[in-house]
Amino acid sequence: MPRKRSSPGLDEASRNFSAATDALLRHPLFAPLLNRAHVIRTAGNACPEDGWVAVTQHGDLHVHPRRRAESDEWTYVIAHALLHLGLNHFQQQHRPDEWNAACDVFVTRFLADLKIGRPPEQLREPDLLGGTEDRLYNQFCADEIPKHLRNLGTAGPKYLDMIHESPGQQRWRNSNSVDWQALLAYGLKQAVAGAIEVAAGHAQSLSLSSSSKSPAQKARSWFISSYPLLGAMVAGFDLVEDSSVCTRESISVAAVNAFTKEIFINSVFGLSEEECRFVIAHEVLHVGLMHGARCQGRDPYLWNIACDFVVNGWLVEMGVGSIPRFGALHDPELRGLSAESVYDRIVTDLRRYRKLGTFRGAGLGEMLGERDWRMSSDAQDLDDFYKRALTQGLEYHQAAGRGYLPAGLIEEIRALSQPPIPWDVQLANWFDDYFDPLEKRRSYARPSRRQAATPAIPRPRHVPFEASLEGRTFGVILDTSGSMDRVLLAKALGAIASYSMAREVPAVRVVFCDATTYDQGYMAPEAIADRVQVRGRGGTVLQPGIDLLHKAEDFPIDGPLLVITDGGCDLLQIRRNHAFLIPRGRHLPFAPTGPVFRID
Repeated sequence: MPRKRSSPGLDEASRNFSAATDALLRHPLFAPLLNRAHVIRTAGNACPEDGWVAVTQHGDLHVHPRRRAESDEWTYVIAHALLHLGLNHFQQQHRPDEWNAACDVFVTRFLADLKIGRPPEQLREPDLLGGTEDRLYNQFCADEIPKHLRNLGTAGPKYLDMIHESPGQQRWRNSNSVDWQALLAYGLKQAVAGAIEVAAGHAQSLSLSSSSKSPAQKARSWFISSYPLLGAMVAGFDLVEDSSVCTRESISVAAVNAFTKEIFINSVFGLSEEECRFVIAHEVLHVGLMHGARCQGRDPYLWNIACDFVVNGWLVEMGVGSIPRFGALHDPELRGLSAESVYDRIVTDLRRYRKLGTFRGAGLGEMLGERDWRMSSDAQDLDDFYKRALTQGLEYHQAAGRGYLPAGLIEEIRALSQPPIPWDVQLANWFDDYFDPLEKRRSYARPSRRQAATPAIPRPRHVPFEASLEGRTFGVILDTSGSMDRVLLAKALGAIASYSMAREVPAVRVVFCDATTYDQGYMAPEAIADRVQVRGRGGTVLQPGIDLLHKAEDFPIDGPLLVITDGGCDLLQIRRNHAFLIPRGRHLPFAPTGPVFRID
């Protein structure tokens, strides 16, 4: 929605101005334009003292902050400024005064035919010339601008109401991607459809709700009838296209509420049917893949950004609809990565990724009502419904051969029916990758076994090769800084000790790190759990401990490292196989190359 910067007072001038903008936001022709514009109604803006409003090619509407006028007069002058954008009047001409006057005459005639608002007294002119902007411009250049047509601009006499700003003066981040002509064309289409509805008696007045079936509703019907993967999911949601509701919820384009089963689409944004397919699929995949529940202590907004990159990548691969013309979060370099992996990447560049916007808007997450959902007694039923709808949709989609599906999406859908693997099981699997069961041999060297049936016949027993124990070890880099929780340390050390003993690891190389490095040497697994007294508790510097094991002559060159930290460390350079053990909800300040296990 347009961002208004006005005084907080409820004076009559402000009320009239707000009433005018509300009226235009309900009008199908002007709503798409005003929704993408940026209204600036503060002292010191670019509007002249005796003007009404000046508009820039970036969509900034500089409105006079103190002028008192009726609401229908404000409706007229704002519509005048918006038409300059929609009619592509921001063109560089050799004689800007004549071009501005020609455009003003054309817009004034357009509004007179449309009967929108009421022109202020100084902007009224019954004797208007006919013709296009180019024809009027050539006429004014050949002769001169008639005196009675010089004051039709909304910036007042002696000023141009169209201000050409350089790219460096751009105030709105996404304005370069706005196709103002396409928005006006969409608005005309909606207005014509609404007028037909009014003429047929199906609607009382021309408004955004006049059209019998919007592009979003057509897109919803397409999913239900033609796309089995998401058909059941989409059928379970209601579409909310009320622009006033979207304004109240701060929804620029779209959002979803899994608790109330509603998909919000801002109708004034002018999405086509193909764009609505993309947006609807995007929102239901957020819900179906349990992105809200999978946040698990991560930064909610950055997690939403990471999920957007993954979901949009899949939709582009599948060819579901088309990316909205204003753009979406999509990076081909992230193809094949899970949302968790993408999150680990983007948290290393917070300054860049916090500037990105979701379909709801910059700094706002799309998944509404997540707290209400998780706290309700129906949460489990809703989870089961969404999982079942998506898994059955996958079966129907594949059985009918309805199109290509990315392997990552199939894997995530199938994983919905499986409980998440606990961190300790993941850690155990990591141990299995590096420590195979010891090979055993038959030996008579020690007391042999004898069977009761044949006590005179000695039988060998199986014993492990002693030589196979050589080099069977790994390194532990333990963050002992003051920010580390003692319960976390106890859990981590206990798990390491138990898994080491279960896999017959004779000794573990342990290094404690805080502000300095404490090399504990090799320790028996049981000593790690029972008799280790953690030293340090100062700052966090892990790299010297890692370098120590890189250079240690008594540590195997292929020995893996397990780094236990809370994430409060610097960039680490690790040149051997490794993994990280960190608390759930924390993140590393760099993109890890090894697996990351998160302790609950």
